[in-house]
Amino acid sequence: MIKAVLFDLDGTLADTAPDLGHALNRQRIDRGLSSLTIDLVRTEASAGARGLLGLGFQIKPGDSGYEVMRDEFLNFYEERLCQDTRLFPGIAELLDQLEARHLLWGIVTNKPGRFTNPLLQQLGLSSRAACVISGGDTVNYKPHPEPLLAAMHVISVAPGECIYLGDDIRDVEASLAAGIEPIIAKYGYLGNDSEPPESWGAKYLIEHPKDLLKYL
Repeated sequence: MIKAVLFDLDGTLADTAPDLGHALNRQRIDRGLSSLTIDLVRTEASAGARGLLGLGFQIKPGDSGYEVMRDEFLNFYEERLCQDTRLFPGIAELLDQLEARHLLWGIVTNKPGRFTNPLLQQLGLSSRAACVISGGDTVNYKPHPEPLLAAMHVISVAPGECIYLGDDIRDVEASLAAGIEPIIAKYGYLGNDSEPPESWGAKYLIEHPKDLLKYL
């Protein structure tokens, strides 16, 4: 019996790409480059600063100047953390349904708590989530199972009693490693993985948040 639903944040619960894209484009404009479309930003939004800086500047961790660029990007993002970020259509109604059924729900994200906590506050979700595991709360990040295992510990459920909804192959890998049934949010970002999400290893994929209810 399912007792809890765990969610990824960026690209699953909330469309954060507009604000992430604004920060990235501010960097590009400052360097005489043109803005990238938000649709293009969405292809790397789930990968955080690493993926977005790779998209915008073809720079990666270990490259000269990467840390300076990353810190600047994060500071720009923090300045407008929830200006244009919105819950995906249908998420608010889904959360209402979960609570009406007395099911717990929580968030497991690689996004650092520096951003996760104020973002959830502004979205009105902080007091409703049964648990929030952010990047840095555990030693390892997804696709390692540790963040999901930590969430299950907080809400006292076993792997067979919860599901994890995410939009990236790392979400599926983390779920399977933790013994949780993964479900892919096809309405989300889906990253830039060369393989289609149907090949990631999850049995179930949903086109709209409301479709999750059939698996509870």
